Amino acid sequence: MKKAKHDWSNHVAAIKTQGISTSAYAKRHGLALSTLYYWQRKLQAARADQAKVGSGAATRHPGKFVALHVREPGCEVPRLTTGCALVITGAMRLEMAALPDPQWLAALWRCTQGVH
Repeated sequence: MKKAKHDWSNHVAAIKTQGISTSAYAKRHGLALSTLYYWQRKLQAARADQAKVGSGAATRHPGKFVALHVREPGCEVPRLTTGCALVITGAMRLEMAALPDPQWLAALWRCTQGVH
């Protein structure tokens, strides 16, 4: 963790530990209230993203990676009983717990053009 992020994380944790308002903490420590609020939101969003990734849920943020399970050709793959499956080629099948965003599907389709 970068030093700045670590320092702000400590401040945010101290607010909870001390049980005081963010405004009072900022005044006590000579911090800009807007910057403290910024870091509270940023760290909260990071924790939410980690919780989603940790639970196996895919987030809808372009450029983020999700876990893939690759099976050798010829392996028997059990079919989904819920969710959806997208067959790109006879050898490539994506199984998802829910229908993906249409924009994501369009981007995937564009990426697969010319790939055999």
